[in-house]
Amino acid sequence: MTREVKQQFTFRISQANSTEMIVILYDMLLCYLEEGKELSQGEDRTAFREAVRKARGCLNELINSLRMEYEPAPTLMKLYLFCIRRLAAGELRSEAQPLLEIEQVIRPLRDAYEQLSAQNHSGSVMSNSQTVYAGLTYGRGDLTENMTDQGLNRGMYV
Repeated sequence: MTREVKQQFTFRISQANSTEMIVILYDMLLCYLEEGKELSQGEDRTAFREAVRKARGCLNELINSLRMEYEPAPTLMKLYLFCIRRLAAGELRSEAQPLLEIEQVIRPLRDAYEQLSAQNHSGSVMSNSQTVYAGLTYGRGDLTENMTDQGLNRGMYV
């Protein structure tokens, strides 16, 4: 994952509500799966394993976000565990096919959560994060960013 993509994810996380956080986790997982598919064709097995490890971390976070007392959670748990088993198979054989199978499971879930996030009007999880304004300045048309609220009380309240 490139530095710019990490920065975009960081910004999205700082502005996201609880449902959007799940969408971001799905996006990160899909990004790591894509990275793993590309690396499976090459000789760098260490980088491939690192992409698989990060994808597994995203799946673990999705599992930890489940609230098992509500109905879709047991079914989602089974899907996530299936994905973890396929991820292990892909890592063991260093092949991309299991990663493709995981993507086919995750992409519809991501799209469904994106539709749900449009209905969730709760505030940002990180209500005390800094505000970022981006736009054109009076100069030569360069894009600049201005970060306000740079106080000591930034981030999530615990």
